[in-house]
Amino acid sequence: MNHDSVTDFEFDEHPLYEGICRITRFIRDDFPEEEVRRELDVLAERAKSIIPNDIAEEQQLEQLLHLFYHTWGFGAAGGVYNLSDTLWIDKVLKTHQGAPSSLGLILMYIAERLDIALYPVIFPTQLLVKAEWLDGDCWVINPLDGETLTCRILDVWLKGHFGITANLGNDDLGDADNSHIIIKLLGSLKGALMQENQPEMALRASQLALSFDPEDPYEIRDRGLIYAQLDCNKAAASDLSYFIEHCPDDPVAEIIKMQLSSIEQGNVTLH
Repeated sequence: MNHDSVTDFEFDEHPLYEGICRITRFIRDDFPEEEVRRELDVLAERAKSIIPNDIAEEQQLEQLLHLFYHTWGFGAAGGVYNLSDTLWIDKVLKTHQGAPSSLGLILMYIAERLDIALYPVIFPTQLLVKAEWLDGDCWVINPLDGETLTCRILDVWLKGHFGITANLGNDDLGDADNSHIIIKLLGSLKGALMQENQPEMALRASQLALSFDPEDPYEIRDRGLIYAQLDCNKAAASDLSYFIEHCPDDPVAEIIKMQLSSIEQGNVTLH
C-alpha cells in the first residue's frame, strides 16, 4: 500500500476499524487483514447467538461485557511482552491480551453488530468506551477490564495525571473523532517500535503521523531520532535541527542538541 492511499483516506467518514486496518497495512507488510475480519465476525456471531435481542440495551451490554472479559478472557497484558503486540489487532485476537485501544476497538466492533452503540473517548490517561442511554444515563467503560468507571474514579485519574487542581468536565468525556484516535494510536505504535528496535516500521508510523500535521516539531523530532537509528544522518540532522529551532525552550532541547552534535561529528551510534 502506498502512502498516498492512506493520507487521502477520510478517517472520520469511515468506520474506525477500517482506518486502523489501513494504517496497519501500511506499517506492516504481513498484516493478515482478511483473517482478522473473519475472526472478528466469528466473535460477533457468537455474541449474537448468546445474547438475547429482546432485552434492554443496558442488559445486552452487561452480558456482552461478561462474555468478552470473563468467558472469553480478554483483558490487559501481563508478564513480559512487546508493547506493540498489545496494539496490533491480529496479535490481540490470538492472545486476548491488549492495550485499551485494541481491546476497545474489538469490543466496539462486536457491539456494533449487536446494535449496541458504543463511542470511543480519548481520556488523558487512556482510551475509554462510552454508552449513552435514552434516559440520559451514561456508562464509561474501561476497555482493559470492562469495569464501569464512576465520575469520582475518573476525577482521581485526572488529578493523578494533571495535578490536584484538575477537575473532571464534560469535555473530558466527549466522543473522539476517528482521526484523533488514529493519531494517538500511531504515537503509541511509533514509541513501542522504537523501543523494540524496529526503526523501519517506526519510520512508517512516523510518516503517517506527520501526514496529519506535516509541521509538528515533536513528530519531526521523533522522525529525526528514527532516522538516526537507521544511520540516515543527513535526514536526522535536518529533523533535529528543525525541532531545536522551533522548540528552543523545550526541556529536551538540550539533549537533542547533544545528539545533533554527535551526528554532525560523525558519531552515528544513537541508541
